Amino acid sequence: MANVKELTPDASPQAAYGARLRSAREARGWKQDELAERVGYSGRHISAVETGRKPPTRRFSLSVDTVLGLTGTAESFERAWGEIRNGSLLEGFPEYVGFEARASEIRLFESGLIPGPLQTPAYAQALADSAVKRGVITDEQAEERVTFLMKRQAALVRREPPLVIVVLDESCVIRPIGGASVMDAQLERLVEFAEQPNTMLQIAPYAIGEHRTLDRLVNLLTLPDRSVVSYVESQTQGQLDRALASVLPLVRAYHQLQAVSLSQTASVDMIHQLRRGTPR
Repeated sequence: MANVKELTPDASPQAAYGARLRSAREARGWKQDELAERVGYSGRHISAVETGRKPPTRRFSLSVDTVLGLTGTAESFERAWGEIRNGSLLEGFPEYVGFEARASEIRLFESGLIPGPLQTPAYAQALADSAVKRGVITDEQAEERVTFLMKRQAALVRREPPLVIVVLDESCVIRPIGGASVMDAQLERLVEFAEQPNTMLQIAPYAIGEHRTLDRLVNLLTLPDRSVVSYVESQTQGQLDRALASVLPLVRAYHQLQAVSLSQTASVDMIHQLRRGTPR
């Protein structure tokens, strides 16, 4: 009899998912290959998910739910997959996205990359593909990441859309992502964003030097009750904060940054010049 690896479901949400998958399979008297045939994957894939060597995907989870009759239920594997996905995001981000979807005003600052709500699908795909090449995520996770972003963007399209103010460090529009055509389309998307009646776009140029008041991603949300939520990120940690004493300094720094940044007209002009390849 082959050795069966002992599972530790308490180790992580992914381990709990794998242990539950094995339990459901064994309760039906199925071998890994038998379950694999039913869900359209290999027996090796089933083994890897059960033992935590491979993370489950939404597509895999939906297939399992169909076979086990759990589609749309509280016990569905798709729901468990969602908990794993959120657990892999930086702390505070899943909750932040929920607030973002109902905020009346959204203020974003980003350095280095175009922020998610303004990314084109091709730009987002280029970033996801890069993560795949580095071994950070799988192909299926890259697909899920882009799909999640598109849903996040769709949540901002409402009957009464939020006021969206974006300040971009100049590096965001200078750094080429995905090649010339992808970057050109992304710059065009920024111009289209600036033309909307509920938006404002400013670029913080390199020339402001030490007067740049923010040095990392900062998101500020004004909720319908006029309370303000802040979200900041480092490379490894995200923090959501509703405490007024913590949020107000960020609001002040954001306004100070706007004061030294280019106007929207000058910012759009810079983007047009970049698209033409002419000196600024």
